[in-house]
Order: sequence, then C-alpha cells, then structure tokens
Amino acid sequence: MWQNTSEKYGLVTILIHWFSALVVFGLFALGWWMLTLTYYDEWYRLGPWWHKSFGITLLIVTTLRVFWTLANTKPKPLGSKFEQIGAKTGHLLLYLLLFTVMISGFLISTADGSSVSVFDWFSVPAVISDLPDQAEIAGTVHWYSALALVILAGGHALASLKHHYLNKDSTLVRIFGKTKRK
Repeated sequence: MWQNTSEKYGLVTILIHWFSALVVFGLFALGWWMLTLTYYDEWYRLGPWWHKSFGITLLIVTTLRVFWTLANTKPKPLGSKFEQIGAKTGHLLLYLLLFTVMISGFLISTADGSSVSVFDWFSVPAVISDLPDQAEIAGTVHWYSALALVILAGGHALASLKHHYLNKDSTLVRIFGKTKRK
C-alpha cells in the first residue's frame, strides 16, 4: 500500500506527486499575483512569507522524493518506446526545473545574507550571498524556469490524458493507486 509495485504507485508516491502539483501551481499563481502588489498592500510582506515557506517545504519534499524514487520499484512503463523515452526525459526535466526554481528562489531570498523563515517553525540560513547581482540574476532564472516548469507540468498532464483517452492504458489511473482502467 505504501510502496510502489511493478503495476501501480504506492501511497507515498501518490501523496508526494499530488502535493507537489498543488504546491507548484499554487506557488506560480501566488508569485505572479505578488508581482501586482504595492508596498502598502497587506499581502506585500505576507505573500512572500507564504511563498518562501511553501518553496522551502517543496524543496525538502522534492529531495525526499528523489531518494524515495531511487529506493523504490517503479511501475512498468507503458506506451511505445518513443513514449517511454519521452516520459523519462520529461520527468528528468521536471526534476531539473523543480530544483532550478527552488534553488534560484532561495538565492533571491538570501542574496542579502538573511535566512529564510519556514512558517516561523525554523529558518534556513543563507549559503551563498553577496554575489554581484545575485538577486536580479536569480530572479530572472526563477521566473523563466518557473514558467517552463508550469508549461512542462501542463504537458505532463496532457500526456497522461492522452494515455487515458487515446491509448486507453492505465498510465493515468496508476497515479491514483489503481492498477487497471475500468
């Protein structure tokens, strides 16, 4: 139930997958909305606090997800050889973009040497700070990699729908813990 099998994903993988999807799209929407805030808006400081807290949480969860994925069985790939290569490449790009977005966001937040508070539970200290134009360069990387991540995640969702409705295989239902389509 908790672990993956060769036929379906386990509960840990499923929960991490859907948590990550929700947080990624939520953070993208929040980040975009934060760009419209003025200095006197109540959310001008509160929005970034939530954004950073969920961003660091996602970084921790994604790191654990990588270890979980490496230590667990994966369901047998479905589709043609071309689709399998595309899926593997797409998943690797999703991970690469996730880490790029989160690390660049951390570099923006810590450019001045300050730590990042995570829900006021703990703080993550700056590791690299005071690089020339650190916040600006990291900000550009953060924006474009977040945009690419959301586009690729949308493509990922469309591919799963293609498998479900056109290929009529169980690719989509496996991420809900099922083994077969009904």
